[in-house]
Amino acid sequence: MTLWKPDGSGSRARIGILTHDDNTVSESEFSAMMPEGVSVHAARVPFTDFDTFFDPPGPDDATGRLAKLPLQGIVFAVTISSYLLGVSGEQELVARLEERSNGIPVLMPAAAAADAFRALAAERIALFHGSWFNDDADQRGVTYFQNQGFEVVYCNHLTPPQPPPHPNLGILDPAELYEWIRKDVPSSAEAVFIAGNGVRSIGVIAALEEDLGRPVLTANQVSLWYLLRLAGVGARIDDYGQLFTNLVTHPTEPTPAGSSSM
Repeated sequence: MTLWKPDGSGSRARIGILTHDDNTVSESEFSAMMPEGVSVHAARVPFTDFDTFFDPPGPDDATGRLAKLPLQGIVFAVTISSYLLGVSGEQELVARLEERSNGIPVLMPAAAAADAFRALAAERIALFHGSWFNDDADQRGVTYFQNQGFEVVYCNHLTPPQPPPHPNLGILDPAELYEWIRKDVPSSAEAVFIAGNGVRSIGVIAALEEDLGRPVLTANQVSLWYLLRLAGVGARIDDYGQLFTNLVTHPTEPTPAGSSSM
């Protein structure tokens, strides 16, 4: 009989997260979904505004700190970055950060979502964004996924109903998020993406999939799914969506982060 208990050592894989310095959601959601033998390690990027957030040296230095660890992949856990930069700007950011990552692949969540949609054979998608997105960011999200070859049949951002608006959806009651998506997702959508790594959303995936009868993706969920495939970890993960239960047991070579196969 084995005497040892799980100790979080990352014996199967270690993954890194780059997140801005006011977000705790990504680490906690990754930890909740993590299969045994996989560990998560984070570095924070100073955040003032999105106009300067992607500029060096903040993300570059944080990547360098993570790259001192034996990691199989790093996610830049800020979905809106891909929207604001566009597909080509996203690729340039990935290339720049990989100059500091000592060969460790760097992933963008929106690129992981696009790869997941393709794996699920979903072409018509609905986008639900965090409350810090505005109309311009919504439209940039539509354009991003259209440029990846998808038809966006719905896109909106959440304005929490209770005053004052929540500064971070990490403190939003999951029931509010669930009700918003359940009532607004159009019947034509083949899959749903809840965008924003600061949106605490993995807890509603199972209920939404049961009610909607279609896959529900979230920013942190698709990032973990992608990174597990990248690391060759084929563990089954229950309770967090069809993406895991249907696909992660058969790891395939993922599309390079930030690129399009369309």
